[in-house]
Amino acid sequence: MLTRARQGDSEAFRLLVESHSRSAFRLAFRMTGNEQDAEDVVQESLLKAYRHLGRFETRADFGTWLYRIVANCAVDMIRGRQARQKHLWTEPFDVSTSAHASEQPGPERLAESSEVQRRVAAALDGLSPLERAAFALRHYEGRSIDEICRTLNLGTSAAKQAIFRAVKKLRVELAELRTST
Repeated sequence: MLTRARQGDSEAFRLLVESHSRSAFRLAFRMTGNEQDAEDVVQESLLKAYRHLGRFETRADFGTWLYRIVANCAVDMIRGRQARQKHLWTEPFDVSTSAHASEQPGPERLAESSEVQRRVAAALDGLSPLERAAFALRHYEGRSIDEICRTLNLGTSAAKQAIFRAVKKLRVELAELRTST
């Protein structure tokens, strides 16, 4: 399929996009914290991937290559947003719970959950774009250090350091939440 896409077969490229678009969106959303921004990042990333498909080295993994493009586009968007204005991030993350459908949380629990989401989002917003990308890849997407290195074009120690700094900053910012639960 990849070979056909590189030869200009738009149907083959469409199939590649379909197989990777969900994970690309998840990464973009985790990095930008905003559904619209994530959609913009994915769209820009797919256009770049299509335009540069001839440069893709077939010995590499297409998904990792696409993740690198998504991560770079998201970092660019975050940097641009930070340069234009500093703001608190209010978009909640999609938090999955193990509660059964019949166990509806009460208003206090909903308010507490909303506050936790807001605080986590604000803490994530305080990370540098590189820290945020490395953290999202490792802890939200479950990527290995090696995959993170390839995706973000980092050495092993730089990737580990970015994740370590992100975790350290988040622990400090969210320490109050850990003691209150």
